[in-house]
Amino acid sequence: MTTEAPSERPIRERMPAAERRELILGHASAVFGRTGYAGTTTEQIAQAAGISQPYVVRMFGTKEKLFVEVIERALAKLIVAFREIIRQRDAGEIAADELGARLGQAYVDLIEDRGILMSLMQGFIQGHDDVIGRHARAGFLEIYRLLRDEAGIPADQVRSFLADGMLINTLLAIGLPDNFEGDEAATELMNLSFGAKLDTVLCAASDNQARDNQASDNQARDKQTRPL
Repeated sequence: MTTEAPSERPIRERMPAAERRELILGHASAVFGRTGYAGTTTEQIAQAAGISQPYVVRMFGTKEKLFVEVIERALAKLIVAFREIIRQRDAGEIAADELGARLGQAYVDLIEDRGILMSLMQGFIQGHDDVIGRHARAGFLEIYRLLRDEAGIPADQVRSFLADGMLINTLLAIGLPDNFEGDEAATELMNLSFGAKLDTVLCAASDNQARDNQASDNQARDKQTRPL
């Protein structure tokens, strides 16, 4: 499964409303995933999407509402990916004993759009917030029930699967895929966590780092040219 990063082209008024909304959510996911809920402004998201800040507010209302939609979008993409693997198992396209490994591979594939997993992580961090926390908890339990009930995985194995997922999120959050070469322990942990998908993770990390650098350069230029 390949997940494309948000389009770099500016959002135009002539685009269908649903497509405009999805593009903004894609950029918001990347920005929230990189700088967190508290550290992100609607102005930064507008800059990333190539639109005005009032347009973002007009479409989503508040930063909190936008963040909740980002979380729900990330959960929806994760659920679609998992249900496709379950469908393949039920259709006999993959062996039943491959289910866990294939679900894990589907999760790692989402790293190609790091904003998906990182925005989820940011949502979990905001668990203390009444609104965001409620959505984050509901989403996490939805994933648990899907793996337990639809995939038919025993509860203790679901717990281990979710724990591995949180480890992957943590490795992404601390930037280990971008900064592990030369460290024996880090290399060992990366191989254990990502296995055969490690090359995919490293390519995605390199692409994400390039996008992050470009975003930082754009913000710096904007500050220099903005009137006092």
